[in-house]
Amino acid sequence: MGSERACNPIRNQTASAVSSCRSGRADDTSGLRSLLPHAYIISETRLFREGLMAMMTREGRIEVVGHGSCPEALQEIGNLAPDVALLDMARHDCLVIPRQLHTILPALRIVAVAVADLETDIIACAEAGICGYVAQSGTVEDLIATIKRALGGELVCPPRIAALLFNRVATLAADRPSSPLEEALTRRELEIAGLITGGLQNKEIARRLGLCNATVKNHVHNILQKLNIQRRGEIMGRRFDSDPRREDAAANPSGSLA
Repeated sequence: MGSERACNPIRNQTASAVSSCRSGRADDTSGLRSLLPHAYIISETRLFREGLMAMMTREGRIEVVGHGSCPEALQEIGNLAPDVALLDMARHDCLVIPRQLHTILPALRIVAVAVADLETDIIACAEAGICGYVAQSGTVEDLIATIKRALGGELVCPPRIAALLFNRVATLAADRPSSPLEEALTRRELEIAGLITGGLQNKEIARRLGLCNATVKNHVHNILQKLNIQRRGEIMGRRFDSDPRREDAAANPSGSLA
């Protein structure tokens, strides 16, 4: 792979053209390129890799430090340590590699390229650990913008896709079984935790349950301790069985909800 990249006429010609048009000095261009985000292109099609590399080199905003097939990427990614990997979505089994790459380089950002505009494909990308995607109809400009956002921890997607991802998160949360820590909550704590996940603040919970604010605050403190979490916001996204008929004799032998 190393010799292929070194002798690649497309890479050499485009890099030379970028150097000439930007400053006319190879030293200046080299210093600038060292500050650019580093990308690695993953595809089973060599023509795709080299074509994308040539276009990105011509743009001059992303430096491609390597390219290869999935097996080659697993061998090279650790040494090259790119900021982002561009994953060609042409093959159905390509979603296996993101988790393997994250094992080698946990901070690596992965952007999927040429994603079909199908709900199942986009959900599969999100679940595989991909942090950005460019549709099959996307342009090089779209790809560069997506890379910059991914490196900044952002993801821009159409409202329909955002709703789809939120629905998926809600479905996963609903299907998640209760943990032993959640089972340790009293009926009142489960009830309050359920109201918190519904977006209610302490004062609203107190009014609804006929409790004083201090009592609700104490319950919230106990919930955080039992769930081994630090912030109230971490309760959100969990699913609680707040059925008041739930037996909790061990925690409340008297049967009181307070």
